[in-house]
Amino acid sequence: MLPLSGPALMAAGRRAFMIVWNEFPFALLFPVERRASWTVSLGLSRLAGGVEIPTTVLMAGSVVLTPPIVIVFPAGGRLLTEGRTAGAEKGKTMLTAGQILQLIRAGSCRTRKELIEFTGLSRSTITDRVDRLIDAGYIHESGVATSGGGRPPSVLDVDATRRLMLVADLGATHARVALTDLAAKPIAEEHTEMRIELGPDAVLTWVREAFQRTLDRAGRPAHEVCGIGLDVPGSVDHTTGRVIRSFLMPGWDDYPVSEAIGTAYEVPILVENDANAMALGEWWSFWRDSESMMLVKVSTGIGTGIIIDGRIYRGVEEAAGNIGHVRLRETDERVCTCGSRGCVASLASGYAVASDLGRTSSREVVRLVQAGDPEAIARVQEAGRTLGVVLATAVSLLNPGVLVLGGDMAGTREHYLTGVRESVYRRSLPYTTRNLEIVTSSLGERAGIVGMAVLVMEHVLSPSAVDAVLAARTRAVS
Repeated sequence: MLPLSGPALMAAGRRAFMIVWNEFPFALLFPVERRASWTVSLGLSRLAGGVEIPTTVLMAGSVVLTPPIVIVFPAGGRLLTEGRTAGAEKGKTMLTAGQILQLIRAGSCRTRKELIEFTGLSRSTITDRVDRLIDAGYIHESGVATSGGGRPPSVLDVDATRRLMLVADLGATHARVALTDLAAKPIAEEHTEMRIELGPDAVLTWVREAFQRTLDRAGRPAHEVCGIGLDVPGSVDHTTGRVIRSFLMPGWDDYPVSEAIGTAYEVPILVENDANAMALGEWWSFWRDSESMMLVKVSTGIGTGIIIDGRIYRGVEEAAGNIGHVRLRETDERVCTCGSRGCVASLASGYAVASDLGRTSSREVVRLVQAGDPEAIARVQEAGRTLGVVLATAVSLLNPGVLVLGGDMAGTREHYLTGVRESVYRRSLPYTTRNLEIVTSSLGERAGIVGMAVLVMEHVLSPSAVDAVLAARTRAVS
């Protein structure tokens, strides 16, 4: 109770003292006649009458009692006020510097004053948190806000330029790397045609060398890299950075991808499935208002990424979205890469369509369709309808707001998509699809790169990661 009632008691005491004190100088400065003593009411004349005080005592009291009114009462007021603030702060949730950063990132608070008002924390606590974030390069002062009077407050913003991220998108037949800032904006990129079946040693050697080339082109040192991300066309254990299984990646099973990349960098390294990364990239860039989104990648194989409430849904065994291996025809003679017959990937993937047309890759199919080849167009639409049968079940189960077609077959424009729409709308209940948008990827070949950059960004800027970095900096100084 003292921290709360103390300031009020101090104010009352100060006022009572002032009433008493005012009578001392009045008696000394404005004497009507010389007396040996004076009657002073001490502010209590209405209750107890006056008090007879000798003049010499009155003069001595004026000297002795001056310090309290000048020093003691103001100092006491400050101490009790600080006690009240500390007591009140103990009852509040003490947000860490990493949590303060989230408020700045979200735009909830733009200045120190707004942080104090929003959190209820003391000025000294907020100043400490903000200064540590600035010193570590997470935020900076980017201007001034409007002021209602006095000095305009500095605007706090994430410093996206001081830290860098390296990301890679590996497909069955291509590899792309990028250097981005901490806002996931690309600074430098490199792309090559490369088959993932070459194995982890050859592919990851190229990735490491390409990472260094992008840093060299940007003129940035490796120590500015704060996180690395890499996606692959297979299921991965994202906690260990190892490939679990992929039918398109012989020799990669249980391979420690993050360890192989991390030999040159002592930073967090994230490994993700390519369809998941593409889904996150599309959601972040265009569909953040949607609570649920699916992206189906149709290239050499078929994979699906699912976003629910802004997060990748991976499933219990990290295998969510493996619809390419749902078996549609038990008697079909075509053998899937998984060894089974009649999988949707063996019927509707880009590779399956290419094989039916006497071609070797899904990109050749895209070129045929874009050239207006009627046979290729018909086969692509048929493949879209076949995949749509499985997607209709997924739509009925998850009821997403958006279904995105990505991968090579998205390059056929509306032709593959028309087949998908036909089956989904015909096989799903109307009220589950009345607000469903079925569209092609807007990011195209860059969806995976963008998604991995977002994934790494969210990881390195998370409260736990930021607080860990700040704690390490503190230990290093001490």
